[in-house]
Amino acid sequence: IANLRADATHKLTTRLAQKACTIALETLNVVGMLKNRRLARAIADASFAEIVRQLCYKAQQVIRVGSFYPSSKTCNECGTMNPDLTLADRVWVCPACGTVLDRDVNAAQNIRDEGLRLVGAA
Repeated sequence: IANLRADATHKLTTRLAQKACTIALETLNVVGMLKNRRLARAIADASFAEIVRQLCYKAQQVIRVGSFYPSSKTCNECGTMNPDLTLADRVWVCPACGTVLDRDVNAAQNIRDEGLRLVGAA
């Protein structure tokens, strides 16, 4: 199983590095997340740290977006903040412009945009 996981990780990171010249990653507190019993198994199985390590040596440029950047609570369309959003809310509905997106898709787009801003490409 370990070899299968390592092979899948290498293939994933190689493909990502080949498709994008810049990769933006959120700085996650993985150790803190492992303390949550509901998340611990999934996080350990996903090998977050190994994926990040491999991306850092395979990609041309890796940008780290700070863990306090409000990627989940900011509308990717208009920039409005929704401080009342909870982890239970899986769909992002913007109170200002009405944009409806999966919460994780909205956050990923915000991390991408912040990463581009940090390198001066946006």
